[in-house]
Amino acid sequence: MSLKKRVKISDASREDGQPLVHLQTEDLMPLPAPLNAPRQVPPFSPLSAQVTEKYECLLDDTCVVNVPKPKTKEEEQELVRKFLAGLEKLFQRENNWPFLQPLILTMEHCARCQTCSDACHIYEGSGRNEIYRPTYRAEILRRLYFKYVRHGGLVSQFQHGDIKLNWPLIARLIELSYRCNICRRCAQVCPLGADNGLVARELRKVFSQEMGIAAKELHDKGSMLQLKVGSSTGMTPLVVKDNVNFIDEEMSEKTGIEVKTPWDVEGADVLLIHNAGEFLAWPENPGAFAVILNAAGVKWTLSSELLAYDSINYGLFYDDMQFARVALRHAQAAKKLKVKKIVLGECGHAHKALSVIGDRLLLGDLNIPRESSMTLLHDIVMSDRLKLDPSQNDFPVTLHDPCNLVRLMGVVQPQRDILYKICPKFREMEPHGVNNYCCGGGSGFAIMKGCNFPDWRFQVSGRKKLAQILNAFADSLGPDKPKYICAPCSNCKGQFRDMLAYYDLWEKEKILYGGLVELIVNAMTDVKPGFIDWEWH
Repeated sequence: MSLKKRVKISDASREDGQPLVHLQTEDLMPLPAPLNAPRQVPPFSPLSAQVTEKYECLLDDTCVVNVPKPKTKEEEQELVRKFLAGLEKLFQRENNWPFLQPLILTMEHCARCQTCSDACHIYEGSGRNEIYRPTYRAEILRRLYFKYVRHGGLVSQFQHGDIKLNWPLIARLIELSYRCNICRRCAQVCPLGADNGLVARELRKVFSQEMGIAAKELHDKGSMLQLKVGSSTGMTPLVVKDNVNFIDEEMSEKTGIEVKTPWDVEGADVLLIHNAGEFLAWPENPGAFAVILNAAGVKWTLSSELLAYDSINYGLFYDDMQFARVALRHAQAAKKLKVKKIVLGECGHAHKALSVIGDRLLLGDLNIPRESSMTLLHDIVMSDRLKLDPSQNDFPVTLHDPCNLVRLMGVVQPQRDILYKICPKFREMEPHGVNNYCCGGGSGFAIMKGCNFPDWRFQVSGRKKLAQILNAFADSLGPDKPKYICAPCSNCKGQFRDMLAYYDLWEKEKILYGGLVELIVNAMTDVKPGFIDWEWH
């Protein structure tokens, strides 16, 4: 029996200084062709001696949060004390009223039926490794909850299980909270409504808000940078406006249509907010939005207010206070311009942040209507406000369903209706819609590149989605047949960009990825042919 089969809940408290598991490529879920042949998958890169000496790497030979090792026992005890203080606040209504009810339900009513494990892409992708069960981290928190929050005695320990609270347990739990994409597929299938994805997120919140520990890509290089200069990309309002002017020029040349992005139009029908990463990594996406909205006669605008041109809200993944600071800026910019509604571009977590979670924060005159770009695009395309020729998209296309947009918000059909109308070779992944699997880059993973974490992202968390993509294109494999993954989410595109490169699937299979608006523009008869560049990689 392999080591992964023998890991118990109590092992999380081990003080031997060793990882709980050692991941081996041969233990992982098999991949379909062409990655089913020997030596088609890169090996895991080992952590360097410098990393293991400096940081707590006690979970799985992978390190992403980079928690420094305490220098003394007193420092360890202080960290344990801070964790307990945060744990107590997590279950107090005055400190956690937005998420308390589902969290308590998850703590007190889990039947341990493991239905969630069978639904988890990370657990399946890992070859069913015990530590990646959604219930593994949740069971650790549950035992701590009954012991330290409910103050249960011996009877409670017998009923719910005991666990030793020490620094190794907390260090492992920190990393373990970042081995979940928070895709909430587990919550969808739970017969009792327990939400083990929420558990991972709430643990991250304790570590950030109480202990000052968070993944640097989300905090230092993410929400803190965004609040300071206006964008998590580091772009100030002046820089982003210059960037968009350049995009307009490029799009005008490429499409043969004059493209002009309107800025700070007071009273516009639509304030469009993009993930700022689009301006730098995928400029054709905001450019395509401009082409479509202008051609459809929509009165729209971008805002040059700080943060209002960047829909990213990484606080959603780890910290309520950071989330609130960013969401308020978005709503205040819309209020200042007196727009009729905010429309969110192709970014799944931005949809959830400003729409679903934003409803808990944006009250009164800040409760400005918010709409998905998917429904706006559906109205434009299905009402024939654009002249479209589907034969210009005569190549295999499949659709990735971003978790926050589809499963958590129910925006399922609009993008499908569009693809069926403009892509004659559209085919679904299986499963799809609300039953989709995460791309493997959710909850911030797509921007996390420290140590050897990319190996884990592509070989474990992204493994199930990679198999779905290859199966969807099974009838057209090979470099002579271009194929397109439609991914209407910046975070997902970042994961696909890196994962396709990791497995060399552009050169070997000519699999391209992109958004929905690029396919719409490519089908527009008023646009010069060849908007989608098949030589790009």
